[in-house]
Amino acid sequence: MALDPNPQNGQKKLLLVLGAMLAITVIIAVIASIASP
Repeated sequence: MALDPNPQNGQKKLLLVLGAMLAITVIIAVIASIASP
């Protein structure tokens, strides 16, 4: 992974993981705000 000849591909994968984590956090926050009275 560290010797990836295409750093853009690794960067895109990292951004995808960060984006997924952010999306999950937002979804949990939305569900919590809807579920709370």
